[in-house]
Amino acid sequence: MQMIKLNNGVTMPQLGYGVYQIPPEETAQAVYEAIKAGYRLIDTAAIYGNEKETGLGIKRALDEGLVTRAELFITSKLFILQTPEKKAAQTIDNSLKVMGLDYLDLYLIHQPYGDIYGAWRAMIAAQKAGKLRAIGISNFKAAKMIEFASLNDVKPQVNQIEVNPWNQRLEDQQWHEKYGVQVEAWAPFAEGRHDLFTNEVLAEIGQKYNKSVGQVVLRWLMQRGIVALAKSVHPERMKENIDIFDFELSAADLEKIAKLDMEESAFFDHDAPKQVEWFMKRMLDTEK
Repeated sequence: MQMIKLNNGVTMPQLGYGVYQIPPEETAQAVYEAIKAGYRLIDTAAIYGNEKETGLGIKRALDEGLVTRAELFITSKLFILQTPEKKAAQTIDNSLKVMGLDYLDLYLIHQPYGDIYGAWRAMIAAQKAGKLRAIGISNFKAAKMIEFASLNDVKPQVNQIEVNPWNQRLEDQQWHEKYGVQVEAWAPFAEGRHDLFTNEVLAEIGQKYNKSVGQVVLRWLMQRGIVALAKSVHPERMKENIDIFDFELSAADLEKIAKLDMEESAFFDHDAPKQVEWFMKRMLDTEK
């Protein structure tokens, strides 16, 4: 597995396994199978509702000796309503408790809303206390990342954002590199939107190397120096997604993929007024 060094010296695997939208009753088995397949980076979040089950899958793998805790890189995140400083500190402790862990390797502010500065103070304190090895943000656009990094003594180590062939974020990546913040891609397959898995360009590239479209996309992200999260509940697909380190895309391949960029989200704009309103209403509804 290729490793990426963060701005605080911590190293993380470049390819990981995400549990977003996996039902709690399936999560423990899925996480166990992912670790068995070779994944060492496991990504969850408080709002996903499966932190406990993620921890159970990890525990099973540890108990069976498949891996040591030091070999794993476990990520979780706090949602908008958990951003006030005191509540963020409580949420970090709760994540550790429900997952059965002494520390998390990476902890992220899930959305760029709420009291993000209060949350950051709590996360810095938890990092100093050894509860978190690395801290970062998620879904911050480049401009917001620059503001946040500039106004805090401790810069984010990671920003987890949407990156896929339809939304390649080339300029955003340049800004992150300038500020030393590692880009991590969620939804690298865009959840199959715009018929990604049958795209002729990606399929043709894959045929050259006897690889699937998914493998081509993940390899493309590896060669860009981006950390990527792949999700599947099927062990065969897990193994396929991680089998991407025995080939390299050519410059011509990369040029073809670059032409697929639509320069827009395959999902939604986090800064669109209607979307922000939805986040705010969800926050208020959750607090009731």
